[in-house]
Amino acid sequence: MQICSVCSEQTPKYRCPACKIRYCSLGCYKRHKDTCLPVDQPAPIDPEAKDAFNPEPWTVEDLLHENDIIDKVPLQRLQLLGQSKELRDLLCNPHLRQLLRSIDSADSKDDAMKAAMQEPLFVEFSDQCLKIVEKAKSSNEADDL
Repeated sequence: MQICSVCSEQTPKYRCPACKIRYCSLGCYKRHKDTCLPVDQPAPIDPEAKDAFNPEPWTVEDLLHENDIIDKVPLQRLQLLGQSKELRDLLCNPHLRQLLRSIDSADSKDDAMKAAMQEPLFVEFSDQCLKIVEKAKSSNEADDL
C-alpha cells in the first residue's frame, strides 16, 4: 500500500506532473509545489530518427515508475492474452483496432482510456483481458496452496 509522499498519512490519488511524486490532496499538492524538482524530460525525437538510434522495442518497465509496480502483471500472465481465441476474435473488429491505436497514440492516455471505456466493444475487450489475467492469477494462487 502506498502513502502520500507529502503528508505520509493518506493513500495517494494523484501524481505531480512535473516530478511524478504521489500525493493525496490539493493541500498536499500546494505544500509540495514550492519544493518540486521537475524530472528532466528528454527532448521529443522524430519517430523515424528514434528507430535508427534505438532499435530495441520499449518494455513495460519503460512505462512504469517504481511506485506503479504494484499494478504490473507478470509477463507469464500477459502471454496468455496472445493465446486467447476470444481476444483474437475481438481484435478482428476494425473499430476496436482503431480504438486501440488512438489510445496508443494519444498524448493523454488516461483521457483516451476514459473515452474508450464508453464504447461497449472496448469494455468487452477490457473485460476479456482481465478475465484471462485474473483466471491465470487465481490458478497460480491455487497451485501455491
